Formats: sequence, structure tokens, C-alpha cells
Amino acid sequence: AWRRFWQELKQRQSGILRGLPDLEDRAYSVMAGGDFALIKAVEGFEDFTDFGRYQLQQGGVQKGDVVVAITEGGETSFVIGTAWGGLKAGAEVFFVYNNQSEVLCRHVQRSREVIEESKIVKLELTTGPMAITGSTRMQATTAELLMVGSALETALVGFLKGYLSATEFKRLGISEWSADQYHLCFVDLLKRLMSSSAVDSLARATRFEEEIYRRHGLITYTTDEFMLDVLTDTTERSPTFMLPPFRRDDDTVSPRSWAFIKNPYRSTRDAWFRMLGRAPRGLEWGSTVYERMKAPQKLQADPPRLGNSEIYKFQIGNEPDPNRTDAPDSALMAIAVGEQADELIRAGLQRFGGGFKKTAAIYLGAETSDKQTDEVFPVLCEPADSPLQLWRHLAIKLVLNTISTATMARMGRVIGNAMIWLSPSNKKLIDRGSRLISQLTGCGYDEACILLHQAMEEVEKRSRAAEEVPSPVALAIERRGLKAVSE
Repeated sequence: AWRRFWQELKQRQSGILRGLPDLEDRAYSVMAGGDFALIKAVEGFEDFTDFGRYQLQQGGVQKGDVVVAITEGGETSFVIGTAWGGLKAGAEVFFVYNNQSEVLCRHVQRSREVIEESKIVKLELTTGPMAITGSTRMQATTAELLMVGSALETALVGFLKGYLSATEFKRLGISEWSADQYHLCFVDLLKRLMSSSAVDSLARATRFEEEIYRRHGLITYTTDEFMLDVLTDTTERSPTFMLPPFRRDDDTVSPRSWAFIKNPYRSTRDAWFRMLGRAPRGLEWGSTVYERMKAPQKLQADPPRLGNSEIYKFQIGNEPDPNRTDAPDSALMAIAVGEQADELIRAGLQRFGGGFKKTAAIYLGAETSDKQTDEVFPVLCEPADSPLQLWRHLAIKLVLNTISTATMARMGRVIGNAMIWLSPSNKKLIDRGSRLISQLTGCGYDEACILLHQAMEEVEKRSRAAEEVPSPVALAIERRGLKAVSE
């Protein structure tokens, strides 16, 4: 959103911007595993503080910069490493998290050390108990996107007003928001998404996806402006619900991902650039890098391939992909907001629609003409306009999070309000899985750890045979049995 803002502003108002410093590349994102992690979580990367330090160092952070380290639980080692790395470089560091400081300080030493560091600014966004436990993808990340996004928009407007005359700023057509306005707009967005018509559309979209998956079918989303939002939701589903991750175009053995995403207008390389506003930043770390950081022997001996050449093997562009249509059932689902919906749906149908057994559209905005798809799921909510289009991105996130989580709940991947089908792919998730096993079966934490690791070994053997596999957490719970609930 940041780069797109500056790129589009240069096209519309190049004269006004001539006196401004070039800020397009002043926002730099760091993810555990680099941009490859947008496609597939990089196993174990979150567990290492030094990995976070090193990735931040590669970004060239220095004195005078601002580092915003975001970790929903407040305990992710990689993110904590970026906080320490930023502080060492002389940057101003903000640590953003959603658990109570007192709880983190009592139980997690690495979190306590950051929270008690006076030179780091802490932003505690406590969300309280999650509606669906076992993942932070809903309330926690939504709160973070709202808070950090509104802060970035506010800083952007303040910068422009400081550099431009009142007349020049007015010509940009950018609205200025107060803190109260951000709060009220978010409340209004939630009300609109909870309206009876919106809930009906979300429920129908959930049943639509459920029926496709129960027939061993596949869903392919198509979008343009919201590629990153849709990609994030679909990628998260793999570790959260133990679904097959996206697979490379040269992989004909691994199970196909239940959901995928494609841009109807652009090739894969162009789609990546359009989505990020730049080329991807893959990691080209060889054995010596892992040796220097004292990484596990497995990583030193066989470094994961996380570079751009690997990223481009995930064909998110408009290339034909028969693997998405030759399943027992298949659907093309367009995701759009406002006036772009009709054009996007036409482009998606023209490029991909012929091979899919069903077509559908989820769109946000005023009710418009026939969408020319088999199913239409309108959410009659027109997100407000803001400098970085924060409200559009928040609305899409909330809609997709709701549909994907509800779909998995209907498919039995939730017990009570606990997501038990998570993939224990790092230490944090192993701990979370162990606690879920203990909570739901009534056994002690130590026994839960043993049960989980036994299940992990079995699942690993089955996954090597390219099978779809159950969650080790769910498998351990099934074998131990749910605890009896007294009346």
C-alpha cells in the first residue's frame, strides 16, 4: 500500500512531488524467511533471534530509522531479534504485541527482557481471549493492522503537510483523519459486516467453499489490487488448519493446495511486482550464513531454497494451470471492492473461467448489476477512503478470515472454540499444540508434549509419501480422548 501510494501519486501529481525526498522505498518489510514466507511458512525460522537480527541488518537499518517489531503473542524469537537489532543500530524501536505484559514477563524470559528495556517503546494491544483460540489470525492481527496502519497513514499525512503548501496539499485530495475518526470508522465497519445481509452473504460463501472441499475440490481466487490480502489469508490456512501448502509449478507429487490465487491481468513476475510494488526479496543464504548464526545442523547441511527463482515457481499470474481445474470439483472466486468488481470478474472469467466447474464472486460495495457468475456473495459495505486504503484492506481481511475460519469449523477442524488442526512447525506452535492437548484431554503438559511428538513422527512419515496428513495435535487428541465434562 505504501509503495502503491507513491507510485500512483507520481503519475497524478509529479509536479508537486519534485521537491520531496523519494520515500517510496523508505518502508521496508522483514518477514521470517523473507518474501518466500508469503507463499509458505518457512519451518523453524521464527525460532531464532539471530535470524531476525540478520535479516534486519540486510535491510540496512541505521540510526534515525524506525523499527516496528510486530509479534501477536509477544514471544516470537525472530521478531524479538529484529527489536534488538534495531536498537543496536541506533533506530527507534517499537514493540507491538497482543498479550498482557504482566503475563509475558512472568512466563517468557525473552519477552520480559524486551518489555523491560526502557529504550524500546512498547505498544500492548491486549485483545483478551480469542473467539477461536489456537491462532492469532483474527482479532490480534486485525488490531495490529488497524493500529499500525492508522499510525502510518497519520505520519504520511503529517509529513506531506509539513513539506507542501496548503494549496498543494489540497490538490493531492488526501483526507486527514483524527484518532477518534479512525476509531469511529472501525466501529462502523464492524457494524456493516455484522448486518443481516452481510452475515447472510458470508454464511453462503462459507457453505459454498465447504461443499467444494467436501467433494475434494479446489478453489482459486482471482484478484488484482488485493493480492497481498488474499494471499496472506490463503497462506495462513496451511499452518493454521494443516492444509496442503501451495506447491511449485514443477511439483507434480505433493498434494494440491485447497485454495490458491491468480491475477487475471499479469504474468507471475508482473503479479509479484504489482502485489509488492517491487520485486520479491527472497533469501539467498548459504551454509556459511547458517553456520555463523549457529543454526541447527539440518539447516547448515541443507539450506532451504528461499530465493526469487523459487518464489516465481508459484504461478500466481495469468498463466493457465490445469492443476486447478481437473479436480472432482473446482471453483473460480473473484475478490473485488467497489467499481472494479465488474471488470475484474469479466477478466477472471475470460482468462480462467472456462476450465472451472463453478464461478463465484465476493465483492464489497454498493449492490450493482449482475456479476455473470454462478454465485454472488455481496457484502454491501463501502469502505471509507484513506491515504493507504486501510479500510479496504481491513474489510477484505475480515471477510476472508471469517469465511475461511468458519469453513474449517464446519469441516470439523475446530473443537469447541479451539483450532486443533494446527501444524506444529516451530517451537511456539509445538507449545501451543501441547497446551491444547493438555486442555482438551485433561492430561498433564509433559504427557501432552510426548503425545504430540509421537504424533509428529507418524505424520512426518506419511507426509514423505506425499499424502495429505492430519494435524499431529488433532491426532494426539483423538488417541488420548477428550476429557469428560461434568454437568
